[in-house]
Amino acid sequence: MTFPFILLWRQIRMYQWKSYIILATVFALSVNLLRAQQADNAVDSLPATEQSATVLRYIPNYTLPQANTGSTFLIAAITVSGNKKTRSNIVLREVPFKPGLSFSLSQLIELFQQGEQQLMNTALFHSARIYASKFEGNCLEIKVEVVERWYLFPFPFFDLVDRNINQWLIDQKASLQRVNYGLKLLYNNTTGHNDKLRLWLINGYTRELSISYEKPYFDRKMQWGFRLAARTGRGREINYNTIADKQVFLRTPGFIRSFASVGGELTYRKKLFARHNLGIYYFREKVEDTVLLANPDYFRVPGRLNQSPEFYYQFTYAKMDYIPYPREGFATRVRASKLGITPAFNLWQLHWQTMKVWPLGLKNILTLESYAGIKLPFKQPYVNRRFLGYEEIFMRGFEYNVVDGVAGGYVRSSIARELFRVNIPLPGFVRKRASISTVPFRVFGKLYSNAGYVYSPEPGFNFLQNKFLHAAGFGIDILSLYDLTIRIEYSFNNFGQNGLFLHRTSSF
Repeated sequence: MTFPFILLWRQIRMYQWKSYIILATVFALSVNLLRAQQADNAVDSLPATEQSATVLRYIPNYTLPQANTGSTFLIAAITVSGNKKTRSNIVLREVPFKPGLSFSLSQLIELFQQGEQQLMNTALFHSARIYASKFEGNCLEIKVEVVERWYLFPFPFFDLVDRNINQWLIDQKASLQRVNYGLKLLYNNTTGHNDKLRLWLINGYTRELSISYEKPYFDRKMQWGFRLAARTGRGREINYNTIADKQVFLRTPGFIRSFASVGGELTYRKKLFARHNLGIYYFREKVEDTVLLANPDYFRVPGRLNQSPEFYYQFTYAKMDYIPYPREGFATRVRASKLGITPAFNLWQLHWQTMKVWPLGLKNILTLESYAGIKLPFKQPYVNRRFLGYEEIFMRGFEYNVVDGVAGGYVRSSIARELFRVNIPLPGFVRKRASISTVPFRVFGKLYSNAGYVYSPEPGFNFLQNKFLHAAGFGIDILSLYDLTIRIEYSFNNFGQNGLFLHRTSSF
C-alpha cells in the first residue's frame, strides 16, 4: 500500500517548494480572515457614530431619531450639476431610482451608494456624489454632483509589440525594431453621450490605420447602442509558430504580412448591470510564401490569402463597486463565436470568465477568478490555436511563455491589503484645466496563486500543454487617476522558473 504514496511524494518533490509555501500562506490567510468575519460580524460593521455620519453624508440635517420611525421617503426631483459636457440623461441613466418612487432609509442609502459606484464605473468622472439637497417632511430633492475627466487625448504613440515588458526586455533584448510609434487620438465622451472615437496612425514594426466609433445608446429608452470599426495594415515580421512555449518570429526586409478587418456590433443594456453584444466582422490576412514554407500549418488552407467572417454573441454582467480594482462585487463574461464558413477554415469558440470579490475587514480584499475556453473542432490551424498568454488571458508566473491549445482554463486567487494612500498636489495652472487639485495614489500589497491546464492534441515542440500549471507569488498594486493600475509581481511556478513581472491592466 506504500507504493502510491512513494509516487505521490516524488511528484510533490518535482514542484517548486517556494510557490507552495506562498500558496499555503494565501490559503491560511483566507481561512483565518473568513473565520474572523463569521465569528465577529463587527469586523465590517460600522459603529453607530459612523452610521450617523453615513446618513448625514447623503441626507444632511437628518436626525438619528427619525431613523427609528420606519417611514419611507419620496423622491420629488433629481438635478444634475458639474456635467459641463456630459448630457444629463447619460448621468441619470446610471442612477438606480427615479422621481416619484418611495424608499426606506436603508434602501435609500444603498441606492445612493450604488448610483455613485455606477457613475464612477462609466470612466467619465473623477468623482461622483449623490445626496439629498433638500429635505422637507418625507420629500427629498436629490442632487447628483460630478467632476468630469479630461476626455481628449491626442498623443504620440510608442508601444511594444510583445505580449509584456518582460518578454521585450529579456527575450527580445529591448530591440527597437519591435516597437510601434505614431499618433493616437482617443476622444472619450465625444458628443457628451459617453461615446468614444478612436483613431490610430501607427508606423514602425507595423504600419496600421484603424478607426472606431462607439455609442452606447441611440434610442429614446437608452437601451440600444452600436460600435463600428475598420482596420488595415501590414508588417515586416510575423509570429508564424510556437516552439518551446515561446512565440517564434520571422522577419524580412519587406512586408511579410498584410491584414484588414471591418465590422460592427449592436449592444443592448436594459438595466444597470447586464449587457448583450451581437457582432459581425470580416477579416482578411495575406502572408508571403516564406511563412507557409516555414510553417505549412499556419493557415492549413491552400494559398497565401485567408479571409473569413466572424459572428459572435457576448453577455456581460458586472456588479462591482469599482471595476478597475474592485473591493466588492461579482462579474462574469460569456462569449460564443463562429469564425469561418468553409469546412477548411471552421472554428467554434466558447469562453467564460468570472470574478468574485469580498471585502475582509476594512482594508483587506479577497479575489477569486476563473477562465475556461474551448475551440471546436479540436484540429485547428496554428492561427486558431492561441490560448493562454495572449492579451488579458494569462497566468501569473508564465509571462515568458504562451500555451497554445484548444481547451482549458485557470483559477486565480489573491489577498490584497491597502498599505497607504497619498495625494500629490498639482501645480495651479494644471488644477484649473484638470478640475482636480491632487493626483491620488493607493498602494496595495498582495499574495496570489493560480493554477491551470491547457489541452492540445498537437503540442508539437512545446511542453506546457497537457500539464498541470501552477504559480504563486507576491506583489504591489498601484492605483491612480484615469483607472491606471500598475501591478508589480514576483512569481514562482512549478517548473522552477521565477521572476519579476510588470503589468498595466484592469481587473475585469
